[in-house]
Amino acid sequence: MFHTYAIHNRKHDKIYVGHTSDLKRRLERHNGKIKRKNSSYTAKFSGKWVIIYSEDFETRAEAIHREGELKSYQGREFIKNLIK
Repeated sequence: MFHTYAIHNRKHDKIYVGHTSDLKRRLERHNGKIKRKNSSYTAKFSGKWVIIYSEDFETRAEAIHREGELKSYQGREFIKNLIK
């Protein structure tokens, strides 16, 4: 099982879209509870990242495809409307 997700950092009003096979662990990494690369996008911002949207897929290819859709202009607008 793979997940495509969007997380939001309210403190900096930033959005991140990604995919993973372990959503709980990945969120912990975004929030610094598990060691992460200092050069990652989410490491640049203090504050808590919270999941605002997720979808489940059988294959990584499906999850990657949906991630691309959510990173498009229409996908970003969809995600921004979830935050409002």
